[in-house]
Amino acid sequence: MLELAFKGSKNYFGWVLGLLALIGIGFGFYLYQLKFGLGITGMSRDVSWGFYIANFTFLVGVAAGGVMVVIPYYLHDYKAFGKITILGEFLAIAALIMCLLFIVVDLGQPMRIFNVWIYPTLHSVLFWDTLVLNGYLLLNLIVGWNVLEAERNDTHYPAWVKPLIYISIPFAIGIHTVTAYLYCGLPGREFWLTAILAPRFLASAFAAGPALLILLCLFIRKTTRFDPGREQIQALAKIVAYAVCVNFFFFLCEVFVAFYSKIPEHMEHLTYLFAGLQGKGSLVPWMWGSVVLMLISIVLLVNPSTRRRENILMASCACAFVGIWIDKGLGMISGGFVPSPLDHVTEYAPTFPEFMIAVGVYAAGVLVLTILYKIAVSVKEEVA
Repeated sequence: MLELAFKGSKNYFGWVLGLLALIGIGFGFYLYQLKFGLGITGMSRDVSWGFYIANFTFLVGVAAGGVMVVIPYYLHDYKAFGKITILGEFLAIAALIMCLLFIVVDLGQPMRIFNVWIYPTLHSVLFWDTLVLNGYLLLNLIVGWNVLEAERNDTHYPAWVKPLIYISIPFAIGIHTVTAYLYCGLPGREFWLTAILAPRFLASAFAAGPALLILLCLFIRKTTRFDPGREQIQALAKIVAYAVCVNFFFFLCEVFVAFYSKIPEHMEHLTYLFAGLQGKGSLVPWMWGSVVLMLISIVLLVNPSTRRRENILMASCACAFVGIWIDKGLGMISGGFVPSPLDHVTEYAPTFPEFMIAVGVYAAGVLVLTILYKIAVSVKEEVA
């Protein structure tokens, strides 16, 4: 089926060339970072995780969100999702590739990643995180490719694929649960030291992933002959509506516990994010913007009359996606490091080289997604 990726219009090949150019630019800045070290980034002694890990954390959620089409289709026999399940699995593959690339660029010496496997430590959360991330990526590649090939040949996928589908479901939950444990397993960081961090991560994942999938389905409908289906898109929209509500509720729980208990170590992080601290508050407009975007998405998605109008649905899904990216990416990382355990406020902002490397990683992921979706849509059009 790979030959389908090499057939397309001028717009398709122009898009691919544009992505390759961005990848090249990002790789050039990465070579610069590899030569001079992470000192070219905005990270410091107080803020040792930055834009790379922020995007990694968010994209793990996007990858995990794909399970919201796998569970209804394979476990509950919801036939309508049969048209878009492969799109969710391929989205997870692209997101996981970006996750792994962000980990690589975050390491000063990328070869050190092999130490996790050469010298495995079973009580290390990082070891289990690399295990579930690579395992989930492999499972989606095997399952997605075999299911799509069977559809093209008008046959049923092999029987040995079924157990892998069932195994992929706990892996999808696991990739974001273990990622949350990376944070809440650090007792010196009070902002992350909460038992509901993993549920909060999963709720945001089940909102951001399906929201992006809805936007992609609507784009595919407008640009190709394949229609993912109105029923499928509306079902996904309901999932996003409930997940955004749960995610926002978990956030309010964190705010209540921090300020009702009056524990300074818990209050200071939220105070910095939403009001500023010690005269510094570069993230304040971003965090309030995130709250506004999520509230807008909740109002538009919970209301059936606005949810059914696809123009409004696109806007509400975009609001949910961007709002969660700000909250989970910028807020979650900087909020955990600022202020430091010594009560120092050292603000963080990504530098231009850091930003361009991230753009290169995103371009690589979008290129993978473009190729996979080109193959999937071409097969769907052939079958139709």
